Amino acid sequence: MTIKSDRWIRHMAQEHGMIEPFEPGQVRDTPEGERVISYGTSSYGYDVRCGKDFKIFTDINSAVVDPKDFDAASFVDVHGDVCIIPPNSFALAYTLEYFRIPRNVLTICLGKSTYARCGIIVNVTPLEPEWEGRVTLEFSNTTPLPAKIHANEGVAQMLFFESDEPCDISYADRGGKYMGQDGVTLPRS
Repeated sequence: MTIKSDRWIRHMAQEHGMIEPFEPGQVRDTPEGERVISYGTSSYGYDVRCGKDFKIFTDINSAVVDPKDFDAASFVDVHGDVCIIPPNSFALAYTLEYFRIPRNVLTICLGKSTYARCGIIVNVTPLEPEWEGRVTLEFSNTTPLPAKIHANEGVAQMLFFESDEPCDISYADRGGKYMGQDGVTLPRS
């Protein structure tokens, strides 16, 4: 497997629709000149943005967290330009970008250092070959203070690894349960 460069990412996004919408360079400022946490194509990855819909975890109902029977009432829905995550809690969001992963590519997501340096951890499972959709993002606030997430700005970086040969069975072949997700998607059993 080899990690893919900015040239490959631009080609795959522009010619094959791998990332939509797609930003071919790094964006650091709005058209009005306001600084943003960067997003777009980097040297060996793509920095994604999160949308304006968030689900903030709450223990108000004292539910048991069970991935096989998750209680949607454990979240409070928030829509806006920012999301405030309570101390030692987490929130779910989604990428503005829609991904179509090729059959011979595995994609790994890592949090941006700007958030990591504030104690905010971004968690995403790998995007498997032939998976497509908007990525559900999990932000963990590891601090004893409230933490702010900014919508429409960079939150995580996708790294693309291309195999020398396509896999025998892709996510699409298996009929994966998170195929084609759009928006924040809760656990499915």
